[in-house]
Amino acid sequence: MHAPRRLSMLAATAATAWALMPHQMAQAAAAQPYQVGVGMSDITGEAAEVGMMGYADLAQKTSGIHQRLRARAFIVQDAATQKSAVVVITDTGLVTQAIHQAVLKRLAGKYGTLYNAQNVLISATHTHAGPGGYSHYALYNITILGFQKKTFEAIVDGIVEAIDKAHRSKAPGDITLNQGELTNASRNRSAPAFRLNAAADRAAFPLEIDPLMSVLTFRQGGKAVGALSLFPTHGTSMTQKNTLISGDNKGYAAYHWEHDQAGVNYRADKNPFVAAFAQTNPGDMSPNLNLKPGSGPTEDEFENTRIIGQRQADKAQALSKQSSTLLQGAVDYRMRYVDMSQVTVSGAYTADGKPHTTCPAALGTSFAAGSEEDGPGPGIAKEGQANPFLAAVGGLVFWPSETLRQCHGVKEVVIPVGEMKPYPWAPEVLPLQLVRVGQLYLATLPGEPTIMSGYRIRRQLAHTLGVDIKQVLVVGYSNAYTEYITTPEEYSIQDYEGGSTLFGPYTQPAYQQELDKLAQDMVNGAPTINNLQPRDLSNSQLNFQT
Repeated sequence: MHAPRRLSMLAATAATAWALMPHQMAQAAAAQPYQVGVGMSDITGEAAEVGMMGYADLAQKTSGIHQRLRARAFIVQDAATQKSAVVVITDTGLVTQAIHQAVLKRLAGKYGTLYNAQNVLISATHTHAGPGGYSHYALYNITILGFQKKTFEAIVDGIVEAIDKAHRSKAPGDITLNQGELTNASRNRSAPAFRLNAAADRAAFPLEIDPLMSVLTFRQGGKAVGALSLFPTHGTSMTQKNTLISGDNKGYAAYHWEHDQAGVNYRADKNPFVAAFAQTNPGDMSPNLNLKPGSGPTEDEFENTRIIGQRQADKAQALSKQSSTLLQGAVDYRMRYVDMSQVTVSGAYTADGKPHTTCPAALGTSFAAGSEEDGPGPGIAKEGQANPFLAAVGGLVFWPSETLRQCHGVKEVVIPVGEMKPYPWAPEVLPLQLVRVGQLYLATLPGEPTIMSGYRIRRQLAHTLGVDIKQVLVVGYSNAYTEYITTPEEYSIQDYEGGSTLFGPYTQPAYQQELDKLAQDMVNGAPTINNLQPRDLSNSQLNFQT
């Protein structure tokens, strides 16, 4: 797709300005254009006999704690306009739509319209070592044996409390941005699919990984009170054999910076420093450097968790001490719900220049096979082991329609997720959000984008916004969850990620188009019209845990 010449010129001008800015040292005496606040709270959930979220294995149940799980919140308020944005990073496998809805409802009761769906961004670290059962959709509760109310409430309570603490701690301050490369904490676990992308696009990633780490440092009166690192690598250093709750490598990175370096006492009501390690586009990025579960750099999963986590923490700390870009300018946001099961994608966003459509959700045979590098396929049912939850929602006999099969193209459909009754097994009305803080833009995705999916979306938004691509980051696992997001080229090979791309071969171009609409509204100062709302299934939950 070719960007209009006007936008290309704007982007070039912005890139020149952006290139000059990182050399400015952010001085403590500089103007403090924002109110900033940080907060943290426990979200650990049930530590015994509850199915774990991530590897979809009936046999993997919690039996203790390696690391407690936490929600970390950051609030920034524009001193000029009073607009606020909230970013929350959770040590969970997912942020489900159920969690998103419940948090927003609680915030509305406390703060009215101050913190709402438009300006609250909740994203997961994607640990595979936490308790599950906090979705309202069957696909994510099958191997957990249903909805787990105690874990759900622990997560919602903790997120809201973290936001409360951040709100109470707000004070005049500033935010700096540092960016650099980390090359020894990830490998591309789906390289054959990645190599099907256009050579010109692949040139952006010569190592076949996305090494970009971005670090936001939040300061009050010149003193750092928090840091938010964004870097793509899966939360799968802990293997499927593990049954201890853990924040995995990103949880360890946060613990190392907060506890070991900043002296945080997690039992104190106020914390002197909050460090969160978020994801960007890690769909094909594995922390298992030997490309097999629990392997790389060592053969000990606990040691790997520590090493990969510490590499992220060390890099983030080093970047935060370098010359910084001081974020200046507006706080702004746009958000709307999109029915991803029936998006018509304009030819402006497709490789052949023709319009295409997305599909009702479906999973393919490669989803069932799983990822050889991080973990085998889902254990939805095991020989000799009954699954009463699965029986209650219809069993394992699926008959996808011919229309669905045709729409998904090369995918061999095994679970017609979007055709299940009485409602789909995964959400299809999904939140998309664009948050601006000064020169930086965060674009959310309710799933796991590969590095090339993230790159194409970032490039598009940068053109529209008239900024350098490094000023736009995608934030996966945000506000809802619907599996993977691959490019059409990657989808065609039907590796695990392609088989798990729910809405068909044009999923990534559809997200690119819909996020671009938000960017256009932001550039034009126009409101974003939202005509959809996701269904509320809170009164339709089952639990068969014994």
